[in-house]
Amino acid sequence: MKGDSFKNKYRINDQIHSKEVRVVGGDGVVPEVYPTFKALKIAEEKGMDLVEISPNATPPVCRIIEYSKFLYQQKKHMKELKAKLVKIDIKEIRFGPQTDVHDYNFKLKHAINFLEEGNKVKASVFFKGRSILFKDQGEVLLLRFANDLEEYAKVDRLPMLEGKRMFIFLSPKKTEGSSSSKKTTVTSKKEVTKKVSKKEEVSKKEEVKSDVPAAPEVKDADESKEGNKL
Repeated sequence: MKGDSFKNKYRINDQIHSKEVRVVGGDGVVPEVYPTFKALKIAEEKGMDLVEISPNATPPVCRIIEYSKFLYQQKKHMKELKAKLVKIDIKEIRFGPQTDVHDYNFKLKHAINFLEEGNKVKASVFFKGRSILFKDQGEVLLLRFANDLEEYAKVDRLPMLEGKRMFIFLSPKKTEGSSSSKKTTVTSKKEVTKKVSKKEEVSKKEEVKSDVPAAPEVKDADESKEGNKL
């Protein structure tokens, strides 16, 4: 049934009702507008068919070719187009703002597998309750994730906070790419590295501040003297 519907898609020979047609292709046939009866006569003399390939043109465009050969070429072309259409899925990797090393490495391996299969990766950090206070840690985590995947992926979009979720989007790197795509990848890589170092520096400073013990209370010199006398 599918073959019949494809076959009936084109009008040939006596099925063409327009008074004149534009003929393209065909061995030894000058491409120009012919009266339909003359184009049919040329096709018959060559033992071929007059196939209408563009009925909506003015005049309709036809080709002089064996109809069976024409159908074979069309089917082959359709198969080639379908083969080129690669389905790309988006796989999501989820983190918490304080994900441990073991869980991080486990998810990193999964992301590498997804990218090698040709899928895109959407990495997200969910901030539950008061953990939204640690959004900087979440951003550092996602930037580090992108940095660790630099051999396999390019960054489509840097971390962005939407509600209580922060996202980063990664696409698989092409083995053969144009110079422009390489420049984009290098730029995004530098941007990610800069952001990672800045965020890590800020978080380290905050840790140092929190770890510094309070300064001891200094007594007045007169008070200490009175204490010694007693």
